[in-house]
Amino acid sequence: MSNNEINRTRRNLILATAAVGGAGVVAAAWPFVASMTPSARAKGLGAPVEVDISKLEPGAKLTVAWRGAPVWIISRTKEMLDLLAKHDDNLTDPKSEGSVQPDYCKNPHRSIKPEIMLAVGICTHLGCSPSDKLKPESDNETGPNWGGGFYCPCHGSRFDLATRVYKGSPAPTNLKIPPHKYLSDTRILIGDDGKGA
Repeated sequence: MSNNEINRTRRNLILATAAVGGAGVVAAAWPFVASMTPSARAKGLGAPVEVDISKLEPGAKLTVAWRGAPVWIISRTKEMLDLLAKHDDNLTDPKSEGSVQPDYCKNPHRSIKPEIMLAVGICTHLGCSPSDKLKPESDNETGPNWGGGFYCPCHGSRFDLATRVYKGSPAPTNLKIPPHKYLSDTRILIGDDGKGA
């Protein structure tokens, strides 16, 4: 065997050893890298949740879980938004001054984008989950002059389409708005707004 053939054989052995060693490093590191991705349980306990709203129709609601609670994402129509300013006198806290929401949601529609509303779907009275009655109606549960919103059948609390509580309801404050941010026009990250919340 010539020196060239010996050198070529050594080179091939070194390359094969390096390839096998590299594959071994990747295989050993994979469980560590995979462990950094939050599990479903961790997401339920508070890890941020990314939601695709591309299929959310106007006037519809999507419910996702964050921190073990339902978070509602409502696509409000222009008609729904127009109703918000028409019943401020009937609300306990129309400007949401005593309610929990991020600063960027302290506005009449309580949202970043007027047409998309996010709220934690837990009544601030005793922790029940209100049902949605998104369309304006009048019935025995919600009473007259109802512009649509949310009704808690447990104790009768009523909330408008910005999840603000009506006067006379047992709920003391408006529903909570979770920290969130838009990753794109159709993707929302709930639980992390980039502001350390």
